[in-house]
Amino acid sequence: MAENPSDLTRGRYILGVGEVPRLEAPSVERKLAAIFAADVEGYSRLMGRDEVGTLRTLTAYRVIIDRLIASHRGRIFNTAGDSLVADFASAVDAVQCAVAVQEAIAKENADRPAGEQMRFRIGLHVGDIMVQGDNLFGDAVNIAARLEALAEAGGICVSGVVRDHIGTKLRLSFADLGDQQVKNIAQPIKAYRIGCEIAQTAMPVVASPLPLPDKPSIAVLPFQNMSGDPEQEYFADGMVEEIITALSRIRWLFVIARNSTFTYKGQTVDVKQVGRELGVRYVLEGSVRKAGGRVRITAQLIDAASGGHLWVDRFDGAHDDVFALQDKVASSVAGAIEPTLQAAETARSAHRLTADLTAYDLYLRALAMSPTPQALQLLEEALACDPHYGPALALAANRCMNPVSDGSALDRGAYRQKGIEFARRALAVAGNDPGVLADAAFALACFGEDIDAMTALVDRALAFNPNYARGWYASSFMRLWAGQTDLAIEHAGVALRLNPRAQAVMSNWLIGAALFFNRRFAEAVPRLRVAIQDTPIVPTPYRFLAACYAHTGLLDEARATVARLRTLTPEVIPTYPLPFRNPAHRELYLSGLRLATGEAE
Repeated sequence: MAENPSDLTRGRYILGVGEVPRLEAPSVERKLAAIFAADVEGYSRLMGRDEVGTLRTLTAYRVIIDRLIASHRGRIFNTAGDSLVADFASAVDAVQCAVAVQEAIAKENADRPAGEQMRFRIGLHVGDIMVQGDNLFGDAVNIAARLEALAEAGGICVSGVVRDHIGTKLRLSFADLGDQQVKNIAQPIKAYRIGCEIAQTAMPVVASPLPLPDKPSIAVLPFQNMSGDPEQEYFADGMVEEIITALSRIRWLFVIARNSTFTYKGQTVDVKQVGRELGVRYVLEGSVRKAGGRVRITAQLIDAASGGHLWVDRFDGAHDDVFALQDKVASSVAGAIEPTLQAAETARSAHRLTADLTAYDLYLRALAMSPTPQALQLLEEALACDPHYGPALALAANRCMNPVSDGSALDRGAYRQKGIEFARRALAVAGNDPGVLADAAFALACFGEDIDAMTALVDRALAFNPNYARGWYASSFMRLWAGQTDLAIEHAGVALRLNPRAQAVMSNWLIGAALFFNRRFAEAVPRLRVAIQDTPIVPTPYRFLAACYAHTGLLDEARATVARLRTLTPEVIPTYPLPFRNPAHRELYLSGLRLATGEAE
């Protein structure tokens, strides 16, 4: 199979150009992704010589590769014979993974007899793909497969798009292979080979450990789903979400946000490393088993510095008592960290905003999904069960924001009105719940409601829960829109510290935008480039980067950025009302985009 790269794009797994599957009611997700394609050099020859031995060796190597893909936040979509296709949200992650794979394989080969060695070829490309179930579709997959065929055994071949995304982020050398005409792709592909000095220079400098806060700090890792049913994964994730929320309301605790801790999901983690990367003193890990009408939660609290177990416990109860179980875990952890915990603190943490388990279940399912119409439908079903369920109302308002801001809604006005209604209903029932207050206020601000009033609501939410990373993120947005750029930078930094993994992308572009409005263009550019490299599917950082380049006279770079933006959206200069209240900020932004597109000439 490896002798013919077109095999990667045939069959029921991955379909290429002209191979459209016939499905009754396809549910297709379209996204920009980094595609990783790999196969074994000379696999057919190896199989012809020794089928059993070759399969045994391939299985051992695949364990190494699968682990590395998971640890670099990739997702394997297809394996057929010796070939493998995975996708990554970040080109940087994909390249680092490819380098790590080739280094690990080289090390493994060194420890094996010559007859048991395998050498892999890897191709990488960034482009638009369609995801349907376990299948990937689109030219990006085919291009990655063609680049794999161009790679040397033990080597990595990447497209020009990947090279552009990497920039100077990684210390790698790229050998220019020129334009390559490949099978079934109309236009030549610019190709690069990653240099042979990978092992010495590829990995970036390891960041210094984050300093510990001046109060007890904790990260709650994803709990393992022990139910034997992958469909119950959302339940285990929801359990962790509720425990994090309960702990966050205890003011003397510094609690890392869910999105950062969930980057470790599915990985075998070193608790000491987690402590260093997230800057926490304690780590909570555990498992959830749900069977019939019973739930069992097992949790253990670990000192991240020593790796020692401070506390281990098991909680059993009926599914109907799941909220009480969550509260019991939260209060037990808090008590293990600081015995002087007052009962009143855990009593406040025990507040629940719905008693309807069906509504809660639907909310958890929607929370686990990306912002899609299906997620909004689940939330509307949850609200049909409990019309006063604050978190579901606030999340529904936020899910209405996406089709309005990214232009995917056929009727932006209808989505805007629906989102405003959800947000106002959320505020009516929010009370002092910081998550509902901040999320509803953020949605209303995005829909054009008074920024000052919404900022006051977010400030109130953060007074109740200073650990709420999304609240600081919302506050940074609103300060940016209000023209308070220094506060926007400060609050984005707080969000980044509380959520050092998941908030990095948004915090970087928010800081970059604030620096742009302060005319500190040289400082803004690296922030915006990092945001784009980490998540290349969000249009706004491209606009700010293009405007930055334009105002500093780097028009070639500005126009190259615009060209990449146009692969995401035809709307380079926004036609919707801009949220920036300062007229000088609006004009600085728009004039930069006009220069970048040539409309100012």
